[in-house]
Amino acid sequence: MNGWLCIAGLGPGDEQLITPEVSAALADATDVVGYIPYVRRIAPREGLTLHASDNRVELDRARAALQMAAAGRKVVVVSSGDPGVFAMAAAVMEALEGEPEWQRLNIRVLPGITAMLAAAAKAGAPLGHDFCAINLSDNLKPAALIEARVRAAAGVDFAMAFYNPRSASRPETFGRILGVLREVCEPGRLMIFARAVSTPEEHIQTVTLAEATTDMADMRTVVIVGNSATRRVGPFVYTPRSAV
Repeated sequence: MNGWLCIAGLGPGDEQLITPEVSAALADATDVVGYIPYVRRIAPREGLTLHASDNRVELDRARAALQMAAAGRKVVVVSSGDPGVFAMAAAVMEALEGEPEWQRLNIRVLPGITAMLAAAAKAGAPLGHDFCAINLSDNLKPAALIEARVRAAAGVDFAMAFYNPRSASRPETFGRILGVLREVCEPGRLMIFARAVSTPEEHIQTVTLAEATTDMADMRTVVIVGNSATRRVGPFVYTPRSAV
């Protein structure tokens, strides 16, 4: 099998944040596969076929990409941010299970800059100590599990980064999460709402938990919740590295 498959992260939005490794793979690819908005970020060129699909067909997308690579194509599966963070790397690995032929393919995962890390850098260093990332979408796991994980993470004083906090189809989710945080954390806990980070529509605001409202978040927003030691220094927010 002469084809190959790369699972690549396109970063949070700014083209300058795409790594040279990912750019080189895209330049050599015959096919790019991914969710519609991410494939739109790839410039068309002769010899390249773009395969865009909906955001709820990850496993089908992964299998299609593997089939093309097995047929000798040079395939890049694109995700925003990093492909291993709530993205396509896990879907491709799942598609590989029970498929020995595909497991012999030349497959690489190419890291990217996540929205979480880009947002944290803009804010200062809110993830400077122990932290976790939680996807608030209940498309692939029950809402009760999400709330339990948020409660547990807040209970042991992790800083937290929330992906997919609030969508039009589930506007109540983030309100429930704010309720959980208010049960566990003090009202002055700092929260960063980073929307469309690294794009022309970027908007970043820092508020306390008491000031936070559900309409501050949407699907283009990453929400960072500090731990009990997170504080402001000048225009920045940071979490000290010393143990709390």
